[in-house]
Amino acid sequence: MSSMKVKYLGQLRTESLHVPSGQKIITDAPKDNQGKGEAFSPTDICASSLASCMMTIMGIFCQRENINMDGMEAQVEKIMNTTPRKIAEIKIIFTWNEAKRYGEDQIIKIKRAALSCPVTLSLGAEVKQSIKFEF
Repeated sequence: MSSMKVKYLGQLRTESLHVPSGQKIITDAPKDNQGKGEAFSPTDICASSLASCMMTIMGIFCQRENINMDGMEAQVEKIMNTTPRKIAEIKIIFTWNEAKRYGEDQIIKIKRAALSCPVTLSLGAEVKQSIKFEF
């Protein structure tokens, strides 16, 4: 279980510390919500976390099956509701040029693994998840 600490730095900026590793993430409020927009917003991190989690779960599957997943990329778009201000939709397009080296059965299993990631399951039905696999 990881432990994190978050500190408010002023001017709508926070610093999150991942205690076990010492790694830090800075967030800013976005420009359209009174912030500087000089770093990821908290909702940007949420959207990015969905893609990262899906890739991680695909990676776990691929390691087990001796599939080299290197080079996979994801384009992430976050769409916000204004009232109430919240994430309405996260669009992700995964691309992976090396996928053509693998059979359709393997590709189906890789996609299925992605859709079972913990962040996917945690977001629930209120956040629309539009996921495309271009491979």
